[in-house]
Amino acid sequence: MKAIVVTDKAAGTAGMKLVKRPEPQAAINDVVVQVHASGFVGTELTWPSTWTDRLDRDRTPSIPGHELAGVVTALGYGTTGLSVGQRVFGLTDWTRDGTLAEYAAVEARNLAPLPGDVDFTVGASLPISGLTAWQGLFEHGRLQAGQSVLAHGAAGAVGSMVTQLARLAGAYVIGTGRAADRQKALEFGAQEFVDLDNDVLEDVGGVDLVFDVIGGDIGKRSARMIRAGGTLVSIVGPSEARPDHGLAVDFVVESDRAQLSEIVQRVRDGRLQTNIGNIATLDEAVAAFNPSKRISGKTIIRVRP
Repeated sequence: MKAIVVTDKAAGTAGMKLVKRPEPQAAINDVVVQVHASGFVGTELTWPSTWTDRLDRDRTPSIPGHELAGVVTALGYGTTGLSVGQRVFGLTDWTRDGTLAEYAAVEARNLAPLPGDVDFTVGASLPISGLTAWQGLFEHGRLQAGQSVLAHGAAGAVGSMVTQLARLAGAYVIGTGRAADRQKALEFGAQEFVDLDNDVLEDVGGVDLVFDVIGGDIGKRSARMIRAGGTLVSIVGPSEARPDHGLAVDFVVESDRAQLSEIVQRVRDGRLQTNIGNIATLDEAVAAFNPSKRISGKTIIRVRP
């Protein structure tokens, strides 16, 4: 099969190569999926799990990408809940070869059925962004209707999901980003927008929940804006930022079939929009991940026509 591989951490996305690799086999509780579309997060190339397995052994050349939508072609021993020929989407294990390939082996529990009226490119854009937003807001942030949310990077792949899901839950959402992101963030549902280059973040006042995708100084300043009993939720790792009278939570997203089903249902009924900035083929993937100009939104690789 054709696959994208990485072998050099220092080279980043420029070191990606399109090669031929053996098709994967289904282990116990696995399925093999014929990948129709794949998502990729650029920070994957800084994660230890991209380069080593669960026992910290080198596993390069690695196939990156952990989001997929496709069709089940084989079942491993003991696999239940899915069938050959079924359309699925989901999030693969961090320490195994990923989804930028024509086929991928995935634990069945990490996949959810993809309804027939949802395109594969849309399905592949949902797992990381959708699950990250869902788990950060509702599991870790304990968001309630009527609360206020500061959504950093509100025009990005994760931030746009945070903005929409928070609005659907009845929250008041303030988005942040660059000046060029203002209109897109407002279209995704932000009720206010803070230009982090030109506006004063603290002018927003106190909020109940900050969803931080930036970290650093912005994370520290955001922590001071948390109201008593509120939560700073971060996906950029442990932070020195701690609210004086609230909680700070950093987490790594996990696959969840029930949550994936909830998310895709909101896409089907028009309540939730994906944020796809570019669609490319597998042959074009290396160039697509090394664009000459900034692309707002997620790049999806359409593996099959």
